[in-house]
Amino acid sequence: MGGKVTVVGAGFYGSTTALRLAEYDIFDTVVLTDIVEGKPEGLALDMNQSRSIEGFETKIIGSTTTAEGAGYEATANSDVVVITAGLPRKPGMSRMDLIGVNAGIVRGVAENIAKHSPNAVVIVVSNPLDEMTFLAQIATGFPKNRVMGQAGMLDTARFTNFVAEKLAVKVGVVKTLTLGSHGETMVPIPSRCTVNGKALSEFLSQTEIDELVDRTRNGGAEVVALLKTGSAYYAPSAAAARMAKAVIEDSGVVMPVCAWVDGEYGISGVYLGVEAQIGRSGVVKVVESALTQSELVALKAAAQAVRAKQADVQTL
Repeated sequence: MGGKVTVVGAGFYGSTTALRLAEYDIFDTVVLTDIVEGKPEGLALDMNQSRSIEGFETKIIGSTTTAEGAGYEATANSDVVVITAGLPRKPGMSRMDLIGVNAGIVRGVAENIAKHSPNAVVIVVSNPLDEMTFLAQIATGFPKNRVMGQAGMLDTARFTNFVAEKLAVKVGVVKTLTLGSHGETMVPIPSRCTVNGKALSEFLSQTEIDELVDRTRNGGAEVVALLKTGSAYYAPSAAAARMAKAVIEDSGVVMPVCAWVDGEYGISGVYLGVEAQIGRSGVVKVVESALTQSELVALKAAAQAVRAKQADVQTL
């Protein structure tokens, strides 16, 4: 036990993430904040009352915050901060459609976090993900290794689930990987996808793999279209919570995240979905793995697309 984690935004994503983090029972404190008055306090009260049933001691604290920065005192000296603040997608919207409104929200949150928790590792989950991660780094002024985004863990989990369902096998025997952006230029890595250690191509045709890749790329939109109000949060919160866990435990585990890439794969100066070793300092290092020529070409194309949008974000 030890340490403090803050989750900014008490919507479905934020509140589910806070509960997952509390139930790990590895933090002293989980702080949940929101701009809706009373909401984080009410959720914290409710969650704390589940502690004896679920058997965890982590204390959950709720704090209403304002855009001007009131209420952030409760988050002071957090070791990890998960930023979920911002609007979710509605049916028919792309993640990029949220860029203007969410940029203002994320910038304000990031500035307040930097003020109260200058040594925190920040995990961004607000959309559009790659651009908001970049913006959070600029707004906090933190070293780039201490600001990362949650995308690859989720996209990989979706891909894994689709493969397991298609083949009617346990999810535990399926390994998949997606890199690139969280969106149109997502780059699944079929060369690294296996079932019971054997190449995915031994089980599925190229057409079948392409269909699953496409479903993965549109995984969030599929959920949004069904829900009609709001977006996915169970799988995304599981991904963000695991990243926060890896940080606080200084585990050194390698996972796909949105990290600053500077030279790896011949790509520089951009936040992009890559595999990285995660520890107490955030991204300990980006892990380059062997990619096929076509996978590398796709990754470079994703970097170009994200770089163009990141340039726009600086003025938002």
